[in-house]
Amino acid sequence: MIQAIHTSVKGRARYKVKELYRSPSLKSYLERSLAKNPEITYVSANPLTSNILVRFHQTNSNKIKSLINQAVLKYQKNPEFHQIEKLTDFKKSRQPVVNAKEQNRENWHLMAADKVIDAFNTSKSGLSYDSAKVNLHKYGPNVLSQIETRSDLSILIDQFKSLPVALLGVAAAISVCTGGVVDAVVIMGVVGLNAAIGYVTESQSERIIQSLKNQEQTSTWVIREINQIEIPTENVVLGDILVLKPGSYVAADARLIEADNLSVDESALTGESIPVTKDTASLTVQDVPLGDRLNMTYKGTLVTGGQGLAVVVATGKFTEMGKIQQLVGEAKTTETPLERQLDEVGSQLVLISMGICGLVFGLGLLRGYGLVQMLKSSISLAVAAVPEGLPTIATTTLALGILDMRKNKVLVRSLSAVEALGSVQTICLDKTGTITENKMSVVEILTDTRHIKVSDGKFIVEKENINPYTCDELLKLIHVLVLCNESEVIKEGDGEYVVIGSATENALVYMAISAGVDVIELRQKYPLLQTNLRSENRNIMSTIHETPDRRKFVAVKGNPTEVIQICRSWIKNGRVMPLTEEDRGAIEIENDRMANKALRVLGVAYGYIDDLNNGNNHESDLIWLGLIGMADPIRRGAKELIGDFHQAGIDTVMITGDQSPTAYAIAKELDLSRDPQLEILDSTDLNNLNPEALIALSDKVDVFARISPSNKLQIVKALQAAEKVVAMTGDGINDAPALKAAQVGVAMGKGGTDVAREVADIVLEDDRLETMMIAVSRGRTIYNNIRKSVHFLLATNMSEIMVMTTATALGLGEPLNAIQLLWLNLVTDIFPGLSLAMEAPEPDVLSQPPRNPNEPIIKNSDFGRIAFESATISVSCLAAYGYAMSRYGISPQASTIAFMSLTSGQLLHTFSCRSEKHSIFNKEKLPNNSYLNAAIIGSFGIQILAIAVPQLRSLLKITPINLADCSVIGGSALLPLLVNESTKKIKQEVRSQNSEVRMQSVRNLKQSTIEDHQI
Repeated sequence: MIQAIHTSVKGRARYKVKELYRSPSLKSYLERSLAKNPEITYVSANPLTSNILVRFHQTNSNKIKSLINQAVLKYQKNPEFHQIEKLTDFKKSRQPVVNAKEQNRENWHLMAADKVIDAFNTSKSGLSYDSAKVNLHKYGPNVLSQIETRSDLSILIDQFKSLPVALLGVAAAISVCTGGVVDAVVIMGVVGLNAAIGYVTESQSERIIQSLKNQEQTSTWVIREINQIEIPTENVVLGDILVLKPGSYVAADARLIEADNLSVDESALTGESIPVTKDTASLTVQDVPLGDRLNMTYKGTLVTGGQGLAVVVATGKFTEMGKIQQLVGEAKTTETPLERQLDEVGSQLVLISMGICGLVFGLGLLRGYGLVQMLKSSISLAVAAVPEGLPTIATTTLALGILDMRKNKVLVRSLSAVEALGSVQTICLDKTGTITENKMSVVEILTDTRHIKVSDGKFIVEKENINPYTCDELLKLIHVLVLCNESEVIKEGDGEYVVIGSATENALVYMAISAGVDVIELRQKYPLLQTNLRSENRNIMSTIHETPDRRKFVAVKGNPTEVIQICRSWIKNGRVMPLTEEDRGAIEIENDRMANKALRVLGVAYGYIDDLNNGNNHESDLIWLGLIGMADPIRRGAKELIGDFHQAGIDTVMITGDQSPTAYAIAKELDLSRDPQLEILDSTDLNNLNPEALIALSDKVDVFARISPSNKLQIVKALQAAEKVVAMTGDGINDAPALKAAQVGVAMGKGGTDVAREVADIVLEDDRLETMMIAVSRGRTIYNNIRKSVHFLLATNMSEIMVMTTATALGLGEPLNAIQLLWLNLVTDIFPGLSLAMEAPEPDVLSQPPRNPNEPIIKNSDFGRIAFESATISVSCLAAYGYAMSRYGISPQASTIAFMSLTSGQLLHTFSCRSEKHSIFNKEKLPNNSYLNAAIIGSFGIQILAIAVPQLRSLLKITPINLADCSVIGGSALLPLLVNESTKKIKQEVRSQNSEVRMQSVRNLKQSTIEDHQI
């Protein structure tokens, strides 16, 4: 039942289709079948609301309603479609077909077509319906086991897997055991906050990435019992005869039995950017790469031109796509540098905590303190040794990085991926669809003796733009390419063109449109009378058209060598002149020059005839127009991006399925290598290398050509074995295993495949590769800032340990109790530490080489500085505590002054941790960090509240203080900042003097050399 909802707007109607409710297969069928009607421009069906929206040209809404009704009836008459709903649960399970029988893995490309047909007990008439059902039950549905995506639960669990978080959990458990329930609640609150921040950020990114999924083709045309029928793609079985038509995706791996000018885009599988022309001839060479198996078509590839029939030889997980997904499953994700280094810091803290517990416990017993009292005190110190703010600071900083990336349309799946991209040393760039646009474009034209470059729709001769309408030869060539062309052209209501056809033919039409040619009007002016397509031994296409004056116009394009042989004249200086052997030789040289630039070159010619009934005699005595060169164009900004990577110290490697000459030409244009010599390795040589040799060569090669999916995985693993942090970019299914194995996998959002996005760590939503530099900058800044935060946390926590250990050893009582230590860690750790992690990027962040991934987040040289800073804070606090003991004795008042002094000193130490070199005494000031200012003011405000609010005073066991006590606290807090900043100033001056001495030595040496030369 079809009910009109809204038809008042001209050219737009909305209907309710009862049968559409919860039927995704009917949705797909309606959208696909109605879109084929030339009067309909847009169709969108919704199985949840049962509504369908249709936009159309001049047809009335009643006719549209009739078309929808016919489509629904046709759908209902075909029982095959109803099985799609039954398979929905299977697809959601994401599990492989466990009961499917193993399929034969023969070299079908080496066998004759009729033998392949016999092997599957089928024929060109197709399988019987009974045989198809038997095969479906025997081998299972034609579906791939989907890539495992991260569930909400797994994202949440991942937030608790770091060692610092585990330490906090242990500390909370110990606190509960010793009666410190409040301590435990506060600690677990920190852990919960950390988990919440990480979970919310990562789950949002996961949802956005999942929303980019493409709609899969849900039906396929096959021949069964002589009839062509449309069935669900899941129901395609071994022995089915696939009907291949332009614009359809190949449903399964199949051996061609008929091919009529069939061309297939296999870039998603092989990385080869140019569609491959197919034939049915058997191959003789055993070890033939997938891209060279011209008599085979593979699941997931796109038919771009011609037509054909093929017998299915593999379905589901046994297809080449299925094998790639198995590689994805086998590929292991690699731990990022920051994850590893934070775990190392956690391990160090475990050892420190255990040492402190033992030391303080032993000293206390020797001093005569009670066993239970010392147990509690030593556990409190162990808790103090673990910086509660570390997980929260790292998580929040990375989460803010993800949000910042999202503004630039860079979707980051996990927190660690942001930082990992900042530590990348080598970026492996997939060529097709990543460096290039994965679509053919005209880039060069040769007419007469004029070289014309084509870029962004402009025609350029010697750096000057020309109008094609002022150049007769160029305009004639463009007109011929529009007429001798099978692409269908539709003009939308808004004036935009929709071009449907092969990539090559579409590129020629788009060039004409950019030149200002009204393609539809031109074809109407010269109606098509006859088309002569290419054949196996004839790489020429010709069309015959009727001119306005009733003459017969012949338009020809094809292999330049073949086209020029049937030409007798050419246009030179605006006149038709005889084509001499010397002219032919010059054109052949130009053809070779363009071909060596990795261009796909076509020759163009035209002529006139009197009679259509002359066979192919019209393809003679033609007039030569010129050469046209096409390529998969390099993305705008790609060359500059490569230069930016090199400036940042990152090596770039291009991995492609293209032939070596094509790959070499593109690499040269990009300046891919930082060295003058460009090193290229073909897959034939790669396969002969043992693992050790590949590891040794991996970081010396700039281009890997003719590469398979397993080769890509080999290359990434080899670079990792050479101790490189590797990022891999890609958009195809063939890139998925390497994307998963790399420390950072980067996939395309618009042009990429679902499989690539599923396994990638980062998705470029608008496919702009240059946004990777923003991510690199952000990643490096995050690491540097986390380093500052860790430095701050260790210095402040060590000062607490020094104060407590010294007081216990000297018998000065307990300056701080357990809850005060925990308060210190929360107030002085989290917010000031987080504000340090939000420092602005340093000016030279992209001019520095990537850091060594094996270098710890806190280097050995840092520990001396941290120990000195901690000591100054501790000594100052103990001095204030000494003053308080002399005035109040060992009492809550003395403990309050020690507590306030240590808290204030740690907060002011935040300013010292902003830079390792820059001092507050320098004339040049660091950029303002408003977050840091707010954190310091807010933390001091909280500390004042602790004194002012009775309930907090009672919880912390502190007392009110007078003005004199405040002066002591202020002095003890300010003194460590001045001392620590003074030492940085002194070091800077010493460093500057040493540098001047070295420079003077160099100048003296140069002067001495000059004088010696003069003598």
